[in-house]
Formats: sequence, structure tokens, C-alpha cells
Amino acid sequence: MRAFVVDAFTDTAFAGNPAGVVLLDSPADPAWMQSVAAELRHSETAFVVVGGPPDEPKPLRWFTPTTEVPLCGHATLATAHVLGGDQRFDTRSGVLTCTALPDGWIGMDFPADRAEPVEPPEAIAAGLPGITVEATAQAATKVLVLAASAAEIRAVRPDFAALVTVPSRGVIVTAPGDRPGVDFVSRVFSPQVGIQEDPVTGSAHCTLAAWWAERLHRDPRNSDFVGEQASARGGTVRMALRGDRVGLRGRAVTVLSGDLLV
Repeated sequence: MRAFVVDAFTDTAFAGNPAGVVLLDSPADPAWMQSVAAELRHSETAFVVVGGPPDEPKPLRWFTPTTEVPLCGHATLATAHVLGGDQRFDTRSGVLTCTALPDGWIGMDFPADRAEPVEPPEAIAAGLPGITVEATAQAATKVLVLAASAAEIRAVRPDFAALVTVPSRGVIVTAPGDRPGVDFVSRVFSPQVGIQEDPVTGSAHCTLAAWWAERLHRDPRNSDFVGEQASARGGTVRMALRGDRVGLRGRAVTVLSGDLLV
């Protein structure tokens, strides 16, 4: 089987978010896929079946080093990059469409994941020292935390022993952008699924686009955004909110390709 490592949401090697991509001729055993993902140790590894009918969506699944997840943006981008841009994938989150755009960009059509206001989970204050919590909301798989400033987000050093007790698959911390052309800044922590910090998270921006549309007084039926994920590797995600769908746009760089021997 062919296997790749692709840096997603970047046009520069060793930036953005690295993903594993494994091409399968037929569906594979989930325990084996989990073992491969644990071996590669990227935040997510994508497994795509390329041996089916060419006119049908390709089955696609994503695994962190410890568990399967229902949606992953950067590994989907990485998979479309490997396969050539225009693709349809059959996933646990429905059929996802990827489209090749000029200059190496790839567009992805994802479901919006809207967050509803909630009281802050008890572990948030301890898990995010130095963050002034101004609001919290719950999306399908992640808790969203609004901080007072982008500077707080850039400086935070999470207490992962506390964050892992938050009853969610992850925590998004976000604030208004602090430089021209950036609508908002975020970081994403998911120790619950074996990822301390996810460098650039497409699925989180399906929540962020919908949430910031209200905060920034944008049209929730038709608005564009630019988000910066301020991890050490860093990355930029361009978004288009279209009602209950979010269009994500990014670039990717293949840094390794080879054969998976087991």
C-alpha cells in the first residue's frame, strides 16, 4: 500500500498540519488502521479506499493515534492533494466534496458545526492558565472558549492533565484577529483523543466560521472569513460560510511518500 505524509493548510514544508494518508485497494480492518495511525503518530491519519468504482465517492476514515474521529479537515485536504484535487469522499460526516482551485488551492465542502452557549466546564480555568474566559459554547465534538485577546491565546501553556477531563473531544480557544486580513485567531487542544495540540484544524473552523459570523455581525447565509491557527507550526484557513455548509480552502505539500509494508 502507498503511504504519504502531507503538510496541510500550508504551501511550505514543515509548516501547517502533517497528516498521514494511506491508499487502500479495499476496506481495511479498523484495528489495523488504528495501529498504523499510532505508528505514524500524526494528529490524524486518513485511510481512503481507491479501488472502488471511479464514479462513486471513495470511502474515507480518519484516526488519531488513539481513536477514530468523525471528521478531519486537514487529513481530507491532504488526501485530496495526494489524489489530485477533484474528489468525493464517503465519510461518517456524509459525502465531502473537494475541488481543485487555481495555484494549488483545494476547496472542501463541509457541514457547519454550530456551537451553543454553555457554562464553562470546571476544568477550563485550570486547563487554560492566563486565559480570560469571556464566553463558552458547545459544538458537536468540541468546547469553544472565547479569550480576551489573541495575545492570551499565543501565550497560553495548557495544563493537559486538567484539559483531558473536559467532557468533550477537544477545546478550541479563540479571539479576534490581531493583524490585518485575519478575522480571528485560534488554537485547538485535544488530549482526550491523544492530541495535545492540533497544529491546524479544519473541523474546528467549521465551528469557528459559524460562531464568528454572529460575533462579527456577518451574514450567516453568505460570509467569508480568514482564520489563523496560532500553533508553533501555524497555518491559515480560508472559510466561506454558506448557511449550514462551510467551504474550507487550503494548500498542501507532500513531504514523504513510500510503501507501507505491514
